[in-house]
Amino acid sequence: MISAVALRARIQARELAPEDAIRQSLEAIAASDGELRAFVATNAEGALASAAKGAGPLNGIAIGVKDIIDTADMTTEMGSAIYRGWRPKADAGLVMLARQAGAGIVGKTATTAFAHADPPATRNPRNLGHTPGGSSSGSAAAVGAGMVPLAFGTQTGGSVIRPASFCGVAAIKPSFRLLPMAGIKCYSISLDTAGLFAATVADAAFGLAALTGRDLAAPKLGRAPRIGVTRQPFAGSAEPEAEAALSAAIAAFEHEGASIVDRQAPEEFAAAWSLHPVISDGEALRSLAWEWQTQRPLMPPKISEALSAAEAITPEAFDEARRAGKRARVAAHGFFDGLDAVITFSAPGAAPEGLFSTGEAKFNRLWTLLGVPCVNVPGCRDARGLPVGVQVMAPFGRDATALGVAARLEEALSRTA
Repeated sequence: MISAVALRARIQARELAPEDAIRQSLEAIAASDGELRAFVATNAEGALASAAKGAGPLNGIAIGVKDIIDTADMTTEMGSAIYRGWRPKADAGLVMLARQAGAGIVGKTATTAFAHADPPATRNPRNLGHTPGGSSSGSAAAVGAGMVPLAFGTQTGGSVIRPASFCGVAAIKPSFRLLPMAGIKCYSISLDTAGLFAATVADAAFGLAALTGRDLAAPKLGRAPRIGVTRQPFAGSAEPEAEAALSAAIAAFEHEGASIVDRQAPEEFAAAWSLHPVISDGEALRSLAWEWQTQRPLMPPKISEALSAAEAITPEAFDEARRAGKRARVAAHGFFDGLDAVITFSAPGAAPEGLFSTGEAKFNRLWTLLGVPCVNVPGCRDARGLPVGVQVMAPFGRDATALGVAARLEEALSRTA
């Protein structure tokens, strides 16, 4: 994989020209993407032109952009035949932030149709016979394969953290709306959140800081961190390899002197978790109203099933689901009280075999609904060598804390590997 931090250091030291850094990514895409199918479009000329301008903290850094995010210089097809060949007039806000920071937008990465669950042809770079996850399938695979140092994704349920876990990369789903959503195809206006994939947690922090202009250095605690552990029993059981990864994280924190606290989820969390699909699919029925009413034969099976079911959601049920979400967000204050961060599973296990499914979001969707920052920490593997991540969460707005604790865990796991 390519470290954005290390690459930027070489560029600043004049060991590598920004244009050459972009060329390295373009060459990696040309060499590997025929097999992985992480990209659906590329723009070498535009990315190299951005690098030649020589300005901004991301100058020379190649970025892949999930293909539900608008780009003025490439098509945005949203994984759907409905939008084949469609070219937006303008960049999404997130893409423009990247360009302003000097990044080279090298291409559009494969997504499930409208960021739901019908998988694209993308393969997992760790094992081609396994899913890379979704809906940000191409972005996770592109970073995992070393094609680009950074890539954009989105998460409505678990579409950033889960594929990052499956592909063995770091990723952050920031606090709700820290990154702009204008120009990104909406599925659920209350849940959709833009995120970032990177080789390591430090790289993800670097990228997010460059995009937002925020200081995301971990705060100095002056003491050992207090880490909560939750297994979300309402979401069902995890597979043995996910339990092993969480146990490894607990042991690594304890070895570093951290205080570990088992934290039981309040009942409001279970209620909100169960109603997440009502909010998600209920809002999708509205945001995809044109496609559903006028282009239904072109909608793939899994999203069609979800939208068909959503037609039965009554206004009363939808409003109650939203109230349950609000009660869970209030309860989150007490849940995080006295803790620096909480850890849990990133996914039920390693990437499932086959390309017919992108896996389950059952251990992600609560935290998306709460709007809190979530970081996937790579570093663990199952007996087959497939990656299994651990998820770090912090209270809303404390993205620097989540990244700092995650970086500390990543370093600790690397020492015990």
